Amino acid sequence: MILDTPTRFARLTALLAEWQALWRPLPFMHRGLPWPAPFHSLERRLLALEDAECERLQAAPFIDSPLSDWLPVMLLAELVALDEMPGDKQGLPASWAAHIGGRKWQQIEAFVPRVTLRPEQHLVEWCAGKGHLARTLARRHEMNVTALEWQAGLCDAGTRLAERQGAAVRLVHQDVMAAGAGEWLSSTTHVAALHACGDLHRRLIELSAEHGSALTLAPCCYHRTVAERYRPLSRRGRQLAETHGLVLEREDLAMAVQETVTAPRHVRQHREAANAWRLGFDALQRDVRDIDTYLPVPSLAYGQLPETFAGFCHWAACQKGLVLPTSVDWRVYEQAGRRRQAQVARLELVRQLFRRPLEIWLVLDRALRLEEAGFTVELGTFCPRELTPRNLLLRASRA
Repeated sequence: MILDTPTRFARLTALLAEWQALWRPLPFMHRGLPWPAPFHSLERRLLALEDAECERLQAAPFIDSPLSDWLPVMLLAELVALDEMPGDKQGLPASWAAHIGGRKWQQIEAFVPRVTLRPEQHLVEWCAGKGHLARTLARRHEMNVTALEWQAGLCDAGTRLAERQGAAVRLVHQDVMAAGAGEWLSSTTHVAALHACGDLHRRLIELSAEHGSALTLAPCCYHRTVAERYRPLSRRGRQLAETHGLVLEREDLAMAVQETVTAPRHVRQHREAANAWRLGFDALQRDVRDIDTYLPVPSLAYGQLPETFAGFCHWAACQKGLVLPTSVDWRVYEQAGRRRQAQVARLELVRQLFRRPLEIWLVLDRALRLEEAGFTVELGTFCPRELTPRNLLLRASRA
């Protein structure tokens, strides 16, 4: 069944609001069940899952899900189903991939054919970095492209690459959040943005609505915003959220992008080990402080994790100004962290079931904002999720 944007958005709003008591709590912050008492049977079913079944549901949460006895799995699956966005079938020369990372180039290959131009339009890339997308668009359409980037060093590097490759790209040092950013947009510009984050793509949508610029946008990182609470962009979104009592904090928005299907296995294993150590430290700090609450610890970049669990705990305690006892049975707390990690992975399956619905709700809110401004809007996918889970594409233009 094909659902129009308002209908899909209204149904998703109602479901996200109805079940927010289950998907909003973060299981790793709670030693007990983070859900209301009627869902104790759901907890027991999840904790009984074998490792292989847990991994399968992490990768495909809507297929043969045991959660169907408690949650509207099939309805959510229907509401997140989107068609692939049509585009030009002509491929891109492999030589154009020079100086671009492999996965990034594959995303550009999938994105560029979906950028459809009218003859009078001028192309602009939003948040361009080194202008990899801009160079590809310039060569593909044989036209000049303006690329906006706030880091001067990236502008310089991108300019050198464009000159070396003979691509007609002008890299402009421009903070898109600054007052003058709208000067680059008009009714004859078409703005392309591949994975512009949070407030950066919200800014693009508002300026496009103001100036009438067409856009092709793959949004990303909705939680990268200065606002602690999400305010829907569209009037319809604000009305429905108020009616259903849907309240989204910044940390809720992060759930929409917490998917790691593209991470190499060794990276996933490293992340799981780090999370187990965090949970082991959490058990330790609760005992040391005699306060049964979660204590957040800063993130560590990949490769900076201490070599031992004890080393990690000493580092974490230092970050929080916590003095650890001179005698700690590290093995006991490390094993507790591993057991808790296995439990959290299973309880997180509920949040993962609502992750894609939340992301599509956020993008539909952006689509409705543009429709309310008189734009014709298309929404679909531009690549398989195995290439990037952030595979939603919004294409909009005003007649």
